[in-house]
Amino acid sequence: MNKFRLDRRDFLKHAAGVVGAATQAGQWPTASASQNNEGSNDQREAHSVQEISYPRQFRGRQLKMISFPLGGVAAGSIGLGGRGQLCNWEIFNRPNKGFQPPYALPSIWVQGENQAPVARVLESRILPPYEGQDGLGSENAPGLSRLESAVFTGGYPFAHIQFQDKSLPVKVELQAFSPFIPHEPDDSGLPVAMLRYRASSLDGVGAKVSIAFSIDNPVKIEERRSDKRINAYRSGPEATGLYMSNPGLAMGDPMAGSFVLAALASSDTHISYWEGWPKGRWWNSPLLFWDQFSKSGELGTQPEPHDSVGVLCLQATIIPGKYVDFPFLLGWHFPNRTPEWCGWDAPPGEGKTIIGNYYATRFKDAWDAVEYAAKNIGSLEARTMMFSETFRNSTLPGEVKDAASANLSTLATTTCFRTSDGEFHGFEGSDDTHGCCFGNCTHVWNYETATTFLFPSFARSLRKSAFGYAMDDAGAIHFRQLLPDGKARSGFAAADGQMGQIIHAWLDWKLSGDDAWLRGIWPRVKKALEFAWVQGGWDGNRDGVLEGVQHNTYDVEFYGPNPMCGIYYLGALNACAEMAGAIRDSSSANEYQRLYEQGRNWIDANLFNGEYYVQKIRGIRRDEIAPHLTSDMGSENTETPEYQVGNGCLVDQLIGQYLAETGGSGPLVSEANIRATLQSIYRYNYKASLADHNNVQRTYALNDEAAVVICDYGKAERPRIPFPYYAEAWTGQEYALAALMIRWGMAAEALEIVRSARLRHDGEKRNPWDEPECGHHYVRAMSSWSAFVSSSGFIYDGTKAHVTALPRVPHERFSCFWSTGTGWGMFSYQPHASGTRFTLSILAGVLRCQSFEITGTGGIAAVNHNGQKLPNDIAKSGESAIVSLHETVNLRINDELWIEVRA
Repeated sequence: MNKFRLDRRDFLKHAAGVVGAATQAGQWPTASASQNNEGSNDQREAHSVQEISYPRQFRGRQLKMISFPLGGVAAGSIGLGGRGQLCNWEIFNRPNKGFQPPYALPSIWVQGENQAPVARVLESRILPPYEGQDGLGSENAPGLSRLESAVFTGGYPFAHIQFQDKSLPVKVELQAFSPFIPHEPDDSGLPVAMLRYRASSLDGVGAKVSIAFSIDNPVKIEERRSDKRINAYRSGPEATGLYMSNPGLAMGDPMAGSFVLAALASSDTHISYWEGWPKGRWWNSPLLFWDQFSKSGELGTQPEPHDSVGVLCLQATIIPGKYVDFPFLLGWHFPNRTPEWCGWDAPPGEGKTIIGNYYATRFKDAWDAVEYAAKNIGSLEARTMMFSETFRNSTLPGEVKDAASANLSTLATTTCFRTSDGEFHGFEGSDDTHGCCFGNCTHVWNYETATTFLFPSFARSLRKSAFGYAMDDAGAIHFRQLLPDGKARSGFAAADGQMGQIIHAWLDWKLSGDDAWLRGIWPRVKKALEFAWVQGGWDGNRDGVLEGVQHNTYDVEFYGPNPMCGIYYLGALNACAEMAGAIRDSSSANEYQRLYEQGRNWIDANLFNGEYYVQKIRGIRRDEIAPHLTSDMGSENTETPEYQVGNGCLVDQLIGQYLAETGGSGPLVSEANIRATLQSIYRYNYKASLADHNNVQRTYALNDEAAVVICDYGKAERPRIPFPYYAEAWTGQEYALAALMIRWGMAAEALEIVRSARLRHDGEKRNPWDEPECGHHYVRAMSSWSAFVSSSGFIYDGTKAHVTALPRVPHERFSCFWSTGTGWGMFSYQPHASGTRFTLSILAGVLRCQSFEITGTGGIAAVNHNGQKLPNDIAKSGESAIVSLHETVNLRINDELWIEVRA
């Protein structure tokens, strides 16, 4: 396939005219400085007016920190650096920050008409600092000439680099990606990265161009005394390249596997290769390679003896006014994942057990994976582009799209993986060399909704773990899963983790409408909820309020009623009441509803201080605490506990409301109190500048950066020993807060918070595709997807086949990506002769529809499905209209339904 970027397809026909109006339609008001007493008006205004476009562009010093993950979801990744270099090779079933093979670099050779040839490493120049014990050393030949500069444009899953160098008589670009297709985890989970370089003629002058990719065989470990690595040339109908392996490794060794450097077959290019650079002492090998390549742009005869640095070279002649693509594929296959190797905890004696990789059950080696990708590259790229373009053209503010997109890349990092049985697992984050905080940690994974909307099978896998072996006979979900599964349980129950997983189960059901799945999991969900009622437990007196010892995401226990765990509990009760009703468990539904009403009334009456909700600290004798509720990280004296919130303003006090509202739930507590609480969090916790903020804990934001701190004690007296992390700032909480604010009429404030978080990740100070907390690529930050969903106003209730599409931006002209548990596509609003036309398009999967709540006023609705008029009824709901079809329709791929509401 000789296309650098696929043309827009018919699936975007309704976006015509919409994209051009996106900037104006997406302009939201700026937050008022008077609403926050932190930071000067000038500081607040500076953060408010800075814009973030999507996709973002980076240049100069902003290229320094970039590492863009290339690889399949849950399949490992290689980082594409801002200069075009490959960095952070994390394909070996474990984090590997900073690692790259000694020589892994592309090179370009160009000879223009009647000109001497020019050779460069195909990266922009190395950025400061330049010091080390050996200066910059010799690995990857930092002293070889590189290109003058580069502009990096990133909108996950695509990265584009435009290289700039006056000495080259051609224009050079790179587009890189790995397939990422919502609802298709297998084709999105390929252990493959695509690098397509394009050389275009300048000023109508032709040129001969070669691009050579060198990589030292990475299938090794440093402790080996002898080097038995082999690079073998292979050629097939779809791909040609070098297969890299190491017969010196035992079959069960964690590093045993294979790697492939390949090129797509093309009649435009001539291929030459070396299975290894010339072998020699000192730096003879790179010297002799560079001599050969820079002289002719070809490799010639294989030198003997040779080392383990394989190189593949593509050469082509560019006709004046034309371009040629140089497509490379990198593939890997390392099947021997073990808990010990990757950093996951395991039962005694099980740390070395091979739990495998799912992709290794599909492909026998790296060559097999690359051949599959090469054979299907047209379809894989088209479907990835279809998602990317639909997302990019969504008429939403750039910072919302940037945050949502950037954190999707976490799915392709070592934070996430699939074992050989196909189940999905995740750390909280990734340390430099090991996974950080194992076990699908419930109270962290609760925040993210990306799996729920984009890869529902992953979400169900997480639920299978939580309500499966991780849950004991009493109903306690041990919030960290051990692997291999089924051997033992880990730790204890977390109140926020358990209640959040119940709400997630409800959300999975709502987005799919799958009653059969609900009936299968319901007994376990019910048991998990009613665990709260055990004697000495969270709600031992069964009054709808969590008073007991509540372990939570702050790694301590909260003693006594508090809004974070308490409102989570309300969300779980409300969700279970609806689920119980759906399967006709009416007695349980009535009891859950009773407790919910009683609990919400108590919380509003007793925890709301007029501005926000607070904690009532209540010590408990240790012998009155139920088993599996406490850790060794919190208070030693349970009767006068430390590490509490007290009267502080906690950013997470409405986290249960956030998660429930993602599925379309109404207010769990008083509407007036929710509004006041959100305004208070913005007033107290959001700091327009952290220059005067004192924090002795971990630091993720500082100096004049803006951020939301976890708990603010500006209004209240701080406990002598407050809970850990209270002064930190976590992007995962910022995005969740913003998502909720958007739904409650605080869009300007929400955008300011999202924008501030993304401005901190600017490529110079931090990697835009790595938001850390306890480790790199932290899962909590995938809550950014919720901000996208909130902004779109698209909510689907699969149990009623009901679509709500009420964008929270001005939308005379509007277009947006949507996704549910059964399919995804695009919806739009456009002016029409009779008013505004709402259009719903299906790009993948299916969508059952019986009713719609859309923008529009009038007493008549014209509904058209693929050219067929559908009879309907219409009712008014505030400023919107509810259109109900007489019969349910099943929308499928390429189907289109439009509605016009008329007077």
